[in-house]
Amino acid sequence: MGGHGGSGGRRRAAGSGGGRGSATGGGKRRFRIPGWKWILGVVLLVCGGGMAACAVYYMTLDIPSPNPSTQAQDNVFYWSDGTVLGRQGSVNRQNVTLGQVPAKVQWDFLAAENRTFYTDKGVDPLGMVRAVYHMASGGDVQSGSTITQQFVKNAMLSQQQTVSRKFKEIMISLKIGSEYSKQQILQGYLNSSYYGRGANGIEAAAEAYYHVHASQLTVSQGAFIASTVNEPSVLMNADSDAGARAAATNRWQYVLGWMKKLNKISPAEYDQIMKAGFPVPKPQSDNSSISGQKGYLMDTAAKYVEQKAHLTEQQFSRGGYQVYTTFDRGKVNDLQASVNKMQAKHLNTKLRSIDKNVQVGAASVDPTTGALVAIYGGAGFDKGHYSNNADAQGVPVGSTFKPIVLAAALENGAVLNPGASASKITPDSKFNGNDLITIKNQAGKVIPDSKDPTGLFHQKNDVATKYGFVTLNYAMQESINTPYVQLGEYTGYDNVEKEALSAGLLKTSLQYDTPGFYIGTSTPSAIRMADAYATFANQGLQRDPYSVTKVLNSGKPMTGFDKPKTVRAMPSDTANTVTKVLQNVVQNGTGSNAKALGRPVAGKTGTTDEYKSAWFIGYTPQLVTSVSMFREDPKHPALLSMKGVGGDEKVYGANMPTEVWTNYMQAALHGKPVQNFPQAPDLGKGADENGASPSPSPTPTDNSPTPSPTPSATDTGCPPGHGRNRTCPTATPTGGNTPDPTPSATDTSGGWCGLITCPGGNPTDTSTPTATSSRGKGHHW
Repeated sequence: MGGHGGSGGRRRAAGSGGGRGSATGGGKRRFRIPGWKWILGVVLLVCGGGMAACAVYYMTLDIPSPNPSTQAQDNVFYWSDGTVLGRQGSVNRQNVTLGQVPAKVQWDFLAAENRTFYTDKGVDPLGMVRAVYHMASGGDVQSGSTITQQFVKNAMLSQQQTVSRKFKEIMISLKIGSEYSKQQILQGYLNSSYYGRGANGIEAAAEAYYHVHASQLTVSQGAFIASTVNEPSVLMNADSDAGARAAATNRWQYVLGWMKKLNKISPAEYDQIMKAGFPVPKPQSDNSSISGQKGYLMDTAAKYVEQKAHLTEQQFSRGGYQVYTTFDRGKVNDLQASVNKMQAKHLNTKLRSIDKNVQVGAASVDPTTGALVAIYGGAGFDKGHYSNNADAQGVPVGSTFKPIVLAAALENGAVLNPGASASKITPDSKFNGNDLITIKNQAGKVIPDSKDPTGLFHQKNDVATKYGFVTLNYAMQESINTPYVQLGEYTGYDNVEKEALSAGLLKTSLQYDTPGFYIGTSTPSAIRMADAYATFANQGLQRDPYSVTKVLNSGKPMTGFDKPKTVRAMPSDTANTVTKVLQNVVQNGTGSNAKALGRPVAGKTGTTDEYKSAWFIGYTPQLVTSVSMFREDPKHPALLSMKGVGGDEKVYGANMPTEVWTNYMQAALHGKPVQNFPQAPDLGKGADENGASPSPSPTPTDNSPTPSPTPSATDTGCPPGHGRNRTCPTATPTGGNTPDPTPSATDTSGGWCGLITCPGGNPTDTSTPTATSSRGKGHHW
């Protein structure tokens, strides 16, 4: 019978087949399930071994150094109004201290990312679980990592999503949490996080989204910036993309909601923020830092910082500097627009090949402070023009140097008779204005010229007009050379050089002792010439030009950037007298085109031999501006003649440079009150050069005199230095009665110094000038 017991059923008999039973029995082998104690022991053994391994790893673990890329910063330059001018560097980051971030903005980040930051040990396992749950259930996107972990990942590790990288992140976070203060960790996190729009660090983010510093962020703005950390590529477009704005608004509300729950903002403050609405970020700005004049402006300010802070260019280029400049955005734009207008009106390279490579340099200075408010350096770094024409030495200043000679004579007098004491000189003193006169020194000896058939040097004017003896005032008005060359010789090189240095020019830019020195063979930059004329405008008080008002290094102020000291360069009577003479130049002389400004103006034109450079420097009591114009092929650096440029046979400082000056000054001074110059003293009648007639000055035979180009003197074999060896020739020949113009001052400048200080101080050779980079060993002002 069938059943459940007995020996019958389905069991096979022993030895009846190939079953899996043992050799001694006929059934299957039975395995015993391990007991719970055994399993627990194995688990504890494994966990204990793992914990021991982790402990050993923790104890031997060194906190890594930050990745160099996370420490890289750029230099940020600011306009005079505090807005960003541009950046230099490959990484948009400016590190700040935690104290520069408002406390409530700090809590914006904690509310968004890690509310237990100040109590956790650097790792929050429950937070990781919560983050996974929320994301899986379609809730708010949250970071599973603490701020400490994110800081470690950003600053010390890669962004790889691997188990080994995550394990290392956790272990380093635990160690950092025990060795670093919470403030250090939070500061590092804020500076190393990426926020979108190319912004690394909270300072760059504040500027990218709201055009303010991190220290100026509101709690509402901070809530949005904290929101960008998780989805920067999306939320960065919250200003222009509806979907991005909706996501940003939702996240912003979430952050501020937690701020209220954490009692970091009051319910009333929360309601006020909600009523004001989402703080829409400003549109992304063009960060093309080298376009237009920006490259020249930052280059100029950078060299000023390097000089004042005693930094090398390499040290400065490491980044972390915030440079606040004196540059006025409106005036810079006005100056560039004025140059562009002149070029469009006069230069046409399709019609005239000679119009190619015509360049302009300009600088504008506030005479009351010395602040450099605008420059024009060239077509732009982005156009391949890297030499800063505003800060370049190498362009002879021509007759714009004559006011310095006059100032020196007013102060020191002139030795009109050998061995006699200096005689009093005033603008009414008369000197011979005829062309091709010989020039005497203080010893009464005619300046020799070994190459002239007569053996004597003859000074040339631009025209052969027989002016006779004219007043220094009239000679300045018509820019006649011969009176000022002779006046300079009688006043003495040393006195004129001292006057130039006192006014603000640099010795490295001054030409050595030849007759041409007194009519502009020297090559100061446009910046320095504007500053020298600012000394006249400011009644003899001189201030060095400056372009930087404040510098922060990693958020900390640097010393050495106070305004330059004011010094008395010349008596106010001297400065005011020169100003009165230069007012006459504008009212009645070569600078008459500047009268279009419609307010009191003093100024001087300058043109050099062969028309290789042309200048106009003019001023009102509020603003001084210098404009230079020259022609140079960048591939073959040397000044070229501008004859025919713009369709004009001759290019004078009175035309195109003055046009640039006038258009710019009209815009720059628009709305400013009209101011008069101080009254000049009545100096009376000064001494005349020997031979002057007591009768009034003869009227020139040419009723329409033109400005006189400055013939320049080349090397004469004299030893280098500013003092003259009186026994050696001092000037090149000008020929007989119809001399050829002497070589241009360009050929005697010792090279196109660009922005580098000329080696050796004073050139003594006639080599062709060589262009240099706009970022040399140092700047000239």
